[in-house]
Amino acid sequence: MTTLEKAQLWLSDTFDKETQDAVQALIDSNSPDLEDSFYRELEFGTGGMRGIMGVGTNRLNKYTLGQATQGLANYMLQQFPGEEIKVAIAYDVRNNSKEFGKLVADVLTANGIKVLLFKNHRPTPELSFTVRDKKCNGGIVLTASHNPPEYNGYKVYWNDGAQIVPPNDEAIIKEVYSVKFEEIKFNGNDDLIEWIGEEQDDVYINACIENSTYQNIGRENLNIVFTSIHGTTYTTVPKILEKAGFKKIDLVKEQMIPSGNFPTVDSPNPEEPAALEMAMDLARITNADIVIGTDPDGDRLGIAVRNLEGEIQLLNGNQCNTILTYYILDQWKKQGKITGKEFIGSTIVTSDIFFDIAKKFGVDCKVGLTGFKWIGKMIRDFEGEEKFVCGGEESFGFMTGDFVRDKDSGGSIVLACEIAAWCKANGKTMYEYMIEIYQETGMYYEGLINLVRKGRDGAEEIQQMMKNFRENPPKELAGSLVEEVKDFKEQTCLNVFKNEKNVMDEIPKSNVLIYYTQDGTKVCVRPSGTEPKIKFYVSVKDSISSQADFKDKLSVLEAKIAAIKTNLQLN
Repeated sequence: MTTLEKAQLWLSDTFDKETQDAVQALIDSNSPDLEDSFYRELEFGTGGMRGIMGVGTNRLNKYTLGQATQGLANYMLQQFPGEEIKVAIAYDVRNNSKEFGKLVADVLTANGIKVLLFKNHRPTPELSFTVRDKKCNGGIVLTASHNPPEYNGYKVYWNDGAQIVPPNDEAIIKEVYSVKFEEIKFNGNDDLIEWIGEEQDDVYINACIENSTYQNIGRENLNIVFTSIHGTTYTTVPKILEKAGFKKIDLVKEQMIPSGNFPTVDSPNPEEPAALEMAMDLARITNADIVIGTDPDGDRLGIAVRNLEGEIQLLNGNQCNTILTYYILDQWKKQGKITGKEFIGSTIVTSDIFFDIAKKFGVDCKVGLTGFKWIGKMIRDFEGEEKFVCGGEESFGFMTGDFVRDKDSGGSIVLACEIAAWCKANGKTMYEYMIEIYQETGMYYEGLINLVRKGRDGAEEIQQMMKNFRENPPKELAGSLVEEVKDFKEQTCLNVFKNEKNVMDEIPKSNVLIYYTQDGTKVCVRPSGTEPKIKFYVSVKDSISSQADFKDKLSVLEAKIAAIKTNLQLN
């Protein structure tokens, strides 16, 4: 079927007049958007879907959301026969999120499913928390994380509060794709909606403080700057910090206004220094010790602290998680809570420093595919056998304990501020604390390279790049020979020097390649699952013996990452 024929199907009475008119306008104008809107179905992946808003099968709209929700409803009715099924729904600040939230609620209630619907924007981790707290069968959050303003998305959670994983995800996908648009039940029943709001915030905030704090030292003296970057955490983070006893909190007022257009930034992504520029400017005026920003749905956090020169500097995700993980395990050790049956969670693209930290404290480090749903699965898989302590991934996500089963800026922020306050009370900065950790574990340094390739041609180019890297792996990187190639799609691990290939099936298949060199350099290559990008995660390492040694070694490691970019022709 041609793209035009697919589009013409959307001119039938199944679709409302507004949709029909928009499709007809695309056809009449012969717009290039017609091809991109209809050339494929918007992928309902293993956690949900994310896409540009608009009409068409490859866009997020009333009908693609309705199809996804009808499929989910059909599956839940099969899985929980005879039960009162409850689903919690939250949504972020993005354009149309509130309307989409009610639309999704209507489809569920039309199928006899009770809905707990937040009255207004709420962070994704509060949704995860609420699923468990309210004993729901599942949850949905309308969000596209830190994507550009034209995007929105839909994530599905199961009854443990974690995003769906096998076998539920694959079964739900089958149900979704079997739903015809004319089969969607849109006529909701408001009697089955329970509205929730600030009273649930209080329960979540108390849980953040209870599960994420260890000692109360110097909190009243810590100078904090916080920005929600127009996102959902304006509803929770200031309250969490105040209730936890932090007195000096300056907010970037212009960015505490919720907006799906993110008017003060090019990208609402706290991974990028530009997104925290206004917060850093305020920090220079207020002499802040720590700057914190969150993404639109409030699960990721960026942390900036004073470096060795006293300048505010954004830490990367691995550095943040190194500090948080080491501190938590150190506190657990001091409290006598480590028995050898504990574990921390990480992902295959995250720094290997977490293996070293886990070894130092006598706990296990479990690793899954990219995405916090895999850390959530670890918790469920080992419940009753091993105690989960904390988990993180390089993309600015962390969670403390298992009261939330997804990355959680709320608990992570109160923990980070506790660490910063404790450091200040002891005459050092978080940055200096990080260097002390590196002296114990070895110094790791990372770089992330994103290549954006949009549209159908871009998707094909990314596929070809992965094929080339798979068939012609690099022989050396920054002067060090590649000794091991892990292919998670083929589930194989090749020892290059011995020419031995072993099966690697403890982690599910995924289109990811990792190269390890003789000197411990690690390069991971993977297409993004949510954006039109191919990502290269580079990790290099060395040893340091002192703070003075740090700056010299940092220059060496930065040069090594630059050389690897040249080796892989990514400049």
